[in-house]
Amino acid sequence: MSMSTSTSTPGLAQALDRMEQAGVSRPARDTFARHYENLAAGATGLIAEADVEPALPAAHLDQVQVTEEEAAEALGATAVITLNGGLGTSMGLAGPKSLLPVRGDLTFLDITVRQVLALRERYGVRLPLTFMDSFSTREATLEVLARYPDLEVPGLPLDFLQSQEPKLRADDLTPVTWEADPGLEWCPPGHGDLYPSLLASGLLDRLLEGGFRYAFVSNVDNLGAVPDGRVAAWFAASGAGFAAEVCRRTEMDKKGGHLVRRRADGRLVLRDTAQTAEEEMVHFMDGEKHPYVNTNNLWFDLERLRAMLAERDGVMELPLIRNAKTVDPKDKASTPVVQIESAMGSAVELFDDAASVAVTRDRFVPVKTTNELALLRSDVYAVDDTSYRLRRTVDPAPVVDLSKEHYGMIGDFDERFPAGVPSLVEAERLEVQGDWRFGRDVRVVGGAVLGPEGGTVEDGTTLGAS
Repeated sequence: MSMSTSTSTPGLAQALDRMEQAGVSRPARDTFARHYENLAAGATGLIAEADVEPALPAAHLDQVQVTEEEAAEALGATAVITLNGGLGTSMGLAGPKSLLPVRGDLTFLDITVRQVLALRERYGVRLPLTFMDSFSTREATLEVLARYPDLEVPGLPLDFLQSQEPKLRADDLTPVTWEADPGLEWCPPGHGDLYPSLLASGLLDRLLEGGFRYAFVSNVDNLGAVPDGRVAAWFAASGAGFAAEVCRRTEMDKKGGHLVRRRADGRLVLRDTAQTAEEEMVHFMDGEKHPYVNTNNLWFDLERLRAMLAERDGVMELPLIRNAKTVDPKDKASTPVVQIESAMGSAVELFDDAASVAVTRDRFVPVKTTNELALLRSDVYAVDDTSYRLRRTVDPAPVVDLSKEHYGMIGDFDERFPAGVPSLVEAERLEVQGDWRFGRDVRVVGGAVLGPEGGTVEDGTTLGAS
């Protein structure tokens, strides 16, 4: 639906007023205003298949030769920023997703911190680690980080806050009111908010003043995203202002975003599912046509970023993602709203020399569902005791497809795997259609399908073996 600026202006004024009262920074308010104007003018943010062509990586990491000295020099100029704003509500979590145990008692947060501490020791570098928290995750995160007194780098904070914005009524684009839970009137602006928040928090200036030239950014729920010395050295040598890591798409990545090249100007562009029309999803998910998936592991030049933000008055005009929801995500009958979002990876199109590098699958282990959590908790992965890097024990990884009804929420998942996930190193596929409870020492060999009738998988069972 398009609407004239005159009808939408009151909504924008109300939204900006709410944001100012809530203490949202000026760069974030200005960015929201730009997106709002585009939305009110009828922008959908959709990227048509006819307007783009597949983009192949500029380099392949397994062919990049790097010495230990080059790796150390590049990491010495790098700061690590980890996105940690999510609550994991889609998996039934009440607290930060990063505090979910994933390997024994170790959480995403524990492993991320230990990976960085191990790299500091190996290369003798400062390698600061800072988390971009939300209002919902900050307190619990900092409480856990207090257990790691060596983590903080003098002069730099352990975290900074992402901003927030009002959800907009779908009918007139005014800020929604929800008296049952006023907290639901707000939403995060997507991780494209990284850039104005880096600026507004002062962290961007502090990093540059501290002698850091590059930033490596990733999601906290991707434990493969170690700030690797090989990638750091490749990026430093490339001279590019921005680079995205991509990897070969698998069956479990069908809906993953990917980089494409815009036909109009030849620039790299990030396309996500929310930017793809329903009838074009068949092209979006075509692994032959678009064989690489975006990992959301990003590298950028801090000086170039600061110059770009200064030139644009703090606004990185990233492509709009128009997300249609209900104000209470658990209540589909509640008021329909639009959430204005942007993706940090879409900044790729603002840099004329942006590049992508193909990395191996061990750098992309996202956990968005309990299917992926099952893989991560299984013997398909091992964690090194010294570096805390994940290592996959089999290639390719098996496909896990668990009934969302019975395993989609973490409480239900844990209840059905009381002794842990079965051994999957000999598996090709595990599909669980019904409500099954698993005993201990269960193995899956080849392919196994458990039907909708449900039941118990006894201790010591081998599934799938003929």
